[in-house]
Amino acid sequence: MSKPARRDGTPERDDSNRDHNRDVDSYISNARPARHQHVADRKPPKKAGASGGDGRKNRTQKADSEKVRLQKVLAAAGVASRRMSEKLIDAGRVEVNGSIVTEQGMRVDPENDVIRVDGVRVIADEDLVTFALNKPRGVHSTMHDEMGRPCLNDLVGDRIAAGQRLFHVGRLDAQTEGLLLLTNDGELANRLMHPSYGIRKTYLATVLGEVDRNLVRQLRDGIELDDGIAKADEVQIIDVWQGKSLVKVVLHEGRKHIVRRMLKEAGFPVQALVRTKVHTVQLGEQKPGTMRALNRAELTSLYNAVGL
Repeated sequence: MSKPARRDGTPERDDSNRDHNRDVDSYISNARPARHQHVADRKPPKKAGASGGDGRKNRTQKADSEKVRLQKVLAAAGVASRRMSEKLIDAGRVEVNGSIVTEQGMRVDPENDVIRVDGVRVIADEDLVTFALNKPRGVHSTMHDEMGRPCLNDLVGDRIAAGQRLFHVGRLDAQTEGLLLLTNDGELANRLMHPSYGIRKTYLATVLGEVDRNLVRQLRDGIELDDGIAKADEVQIIDVWQGKSLVKVVLHEGRKHIVRRMLKEAGFPVQALVRTKVHTVQLGEQKPGTMRALNRAELTSLYNAVGL
């Protein structure tokens, strides 16, 4: 029998799991945007990500003989040793595809089955990877550019050549730098880009002009653009100096050039723009042009945000 749910829909957990949850939360980075970063001048689609490729749900289900024992999968994912994993199963703390497992010997397909421990998603498929890239200014958000301009392939081409098929989650225009997610998980990419999930993205914009609280009100209330009203979820004035301002804008919209267009319409054209955060994944001190693998807490947060 499943445990009772709280108001937010998550299962009620006993006190013994609270320390575990604190440990998971502690992995999420609270780092600041990179100091050297240039800032001064709910039905998901079934198709694959923007650059092609099949999502996880399109993979062929394995026969029972090809599946792996659940405790072995948990151990391989780094959750616990096999013996401790068996104890987690006995305690009813493990679920597969939404159902609590309490009997030993169950076999699962790591590529397709959704496994959770204490409600936290376990990334069991070792072939699935997701990276955070700090895209430099001047690089186009495409794997191949027909005009020969700098593109993502120039930064991750070695992984592509090695057979690791990656595609980008959304886009940043060439003059916008900062956080761009790359993954080979088509279903995750599709859902992160789909507006029904409301994934929030944070930007730091250097604008021409000294802004005041009126700009905050304008962006929060909504700016009329040629393709409809656009609203920011959060706006914060970071600094104002010598005819320029640094403004943080948080929104879940995904329309083309949305931040630049909103600020220009409000009378403050953007001089430089950096995306510093996507959901809980932060750019931190990562250098432009570098890429890092997301940690387990960041991945779990993304999967939970889109219902995977």
